[in-house]
Amino acid sequence: MISLTINGKKHELTLDPDTPLLWVLRDELKMTGTKLGCGIAMCGACTVHMNGTPIRSCSMPISALAGANIQTIDGINSPEFNAVQQAWRQLDVVQCGYCQSGQIMSATALLQTNPKPTDEQIDSAMSGNLCRCATYHRIRGAIHLAVDAMAKSPKAAGGNV
Repeated sequence: MISLTINGKKHELTLDPDTPLLWVLRDELKMTGTKLGCGIAMCGACTVHMNGTPIRSCSMPISALAGANIQTIDGINSPEFNAVQQAWRQLDVVQCGYCQSGQIMSATALLQTNPKPTDEQIDSAMSGNLCRCATYHRIRGAIHLAVDAMAKSPKAAGGNV
């Protein structure tokens, strides 16, 4: 039995320890916000946070996650996340939308560790997240918009959108 803490809730799972986290999230726990993209940790569509750090859930065996705090887009709620989500909507970042949950998770992790990133820092932090619609310029703009919103009104940026 493997115990995982996901979105603040403890789950006891009887699964093969090599089972990738993504399949636990989607198939066992019915948390479908995290997406499967490439399945080899190259596109970032499956990004979740492990102790605040973005990881690729499609290639992360659950045996490596004992004692970790896993946060998914299904349960995240932070001022940074809410500001990013609101900025995404304001700039119409999404086209097909498939990669967006991973993009938003990576952007949120960036702002949680660096509240005022430069273009280069944004590009570096987001470089593992691919967008087949090529909305990279809007993603960068949305991250800057989220930074501005949080600087002007951290409390407002933290509200639900």
